Amino acid sequence: MSRVFNFSAGPAAIPLEVLEEARASLSEWSGTGMSVMEMSHRSEAFRAVAEAAESDLRELMSIPDSYAVLFLQGGATQQFALVPMNLADADQSVDYLITGSWSTKAQKTAAVMRSVHIVADAGDLSYSDVPARASWECNPQAAYFHYTANETIGGLEVHEPPDVGAVPLVTDMSSTILSRPIDVSRFGLIYAGAQKNIGPAGLTVMIVHQDLLQEPPPQLPPILSYAAHAEAGSMLNTPPTFAWYMAGLVFAWLKRQGGLKAIGEVNERKAQKLYAAIDESDFYSNPVARLYRSWMNVPFTLARPELDGEFLVQAEEQGLTHLKGHRSVGGMRASIYNAVPEAAVDALLAFMAEFERRHG
Repeated sequence: MSRVFNFSAGPAAIPLEVLEEARASLSEWSGTGMSVMEMSHRSEAFRAVAEAAESDLRELMSIPDSYAVLFLQGGATQQFALVPMNLADADQSVDYLITGSWSTKAQKTAAVMRSVHIVADAGDLSYSDVPARASWECNPQAAYFHYTANETIGGLEVHEPPDVGAVPLVTDMSSTILSRPIDVSRFGLIYAGAQKNIGPAGLTVMIVHQDLLQEPPPQLPPILSYAAHAEAGSMLNTPPTFAWYMAGLVFAWLKRQGGLKAIGEVNERKAQKLYAAIDESDFYSNPVARLYRSWMNVPFTLARPELDGEFLVQAEEQGLTHLKGHRSVGGMRASIYNAVPEAAVDALLAFMAEFERRHG
């Protein structure tokens, strides 16, 4: 079977070039006589893999030396709990901006163990827009300010980091990391699940300022401590070695594409094409305010919802897969991460135009 155009929100597309490189060395890597999956994470061979991956990520994102880079397990969802555990004392309040499903889950998890203050909630705007900055009620004494850079389900993206003064800025960047250049120095902590723009599921990348790697509370086990993981070079326990290796291949691939500036230009062009087609149509629509439309996850609905099933079946027949919207919102969703080529977007647009011609 030939490869399809995969619009999955995650686990998501991985560059074919990377998959073929991994396949070529799957059973025997770099003259070691074994697969990367088989070698000890303490070995010199794997340390070279880990160091190369971190070096390439630092180069791609221009990460200052004052930040630690961690390769952890547990997904971004685990960080919903570990962020408040590590960055806030029991008597400290933390600020959360709510823009959709994932920021809501992050806030609810944090509220189990810390005093959470919601600075603004876009629920009254159906999570299709963000409340005006002047209406936010921020706490200048908060231990940190948390927001979700991109709501994968609803397709709402906060494109510019909020200015929250001296309060450390924390973000879940799972869907947007590596999709364009960012100024890492604006953040105290960035975390991201790998299964969208980094590689296979099972790995979480974290970029954290050294000032936030304080001694953890005495009741916090070392395995839950960012400081302990940083001191151990992300090898406090056995890491997800193959996912780490694959992430390194993706980082190297991104460098070959010209880095984040070049990939960002492609990503912006892909998104603009798709939104333009939706906006120019009476058959398709997107609910998100234009200022906050995601480059990575583009939800859209059909004017006749009874045609949703037929749209998905016919799209699948054309090799356009995983276009069904999240079960909580319905409709369609095209996730167009780095590894989704522009040709995939062009093929989707051609299919959408033909489907509208026949059913509009």
